[in-house]
Amino acid sequence: MSTHAKRERLLLADLLEAAGPQAATLCEGWTTRDLAAHVVVRERRADAAGGLLIKALAARLERVQAEFAEKPYEELIQLIRTGPPRFSPYALKQVDEAANAVEFYVHAEDVRRAQEDWSPRDLDPVFADGLWSRLERSARMLGRKSPTGLVLRRPDGRTVVAHRGTPVVTVTGEPGELTMFLFGRQDHARVEVDGDKEAVERLHEARQLGL
Repeated sequence: MSTHAKRERLLLADLLEAAGPQAATLCEGWTTRDLAAHVVVRERRADAAGGLLIKALAARLERVQAEFAEKPYEELIQLIRTGPPRFSPYALKQVDEAANAVEFYVHAEDVRRAQEDWSPRDLDPVFADGLWSRLERSARMLGRKSPTGLVLRRPDGRTVVAHRGTPVVTVTGEPGELTMFLFGRQDHARVEVDGDKEAVERLHEARQLGL
């Protein structure tokens, strides 16, 4: 049975292939080639991928990722499509789903939304609820640097507090859009932002702080 991570992986590979190696993405400073290299290194080079979390390993990660970016673009796309090596933890369906469903969704949108004519995808309700469940579990960690109180709200009224504080800014949107917002893609998320004008401006600028 296909998982959301698997479907988002294949969609990401298709989007990267269609865009070509030099297209823009929402990842500042990265072309599609850079993004493809990042995805491959993250799940195939655990010795370097630790640099995503550990500052002391960041230089190694940058070096290894640059090496992979020099590989033929078609090879990178194929490595993404085929997935991680057999003995990688990511090869386990449960691990892949937990670690990659959101990762691949965001990066697929990084490619799509860098184009001028993009429009929001209609996500199936099960996947949308899955993204919301992930937000419920991770919102406080992702929103910990918010300069204001931050509440995420679905159109049906369900809410999650991403950061406690005042003044409070409420961001309303579908789970996929709230995911993009909380992962620092505020300018490309179709959401409604309500709150004090100054607080909203401060929140908008918070992507520079890693929100």
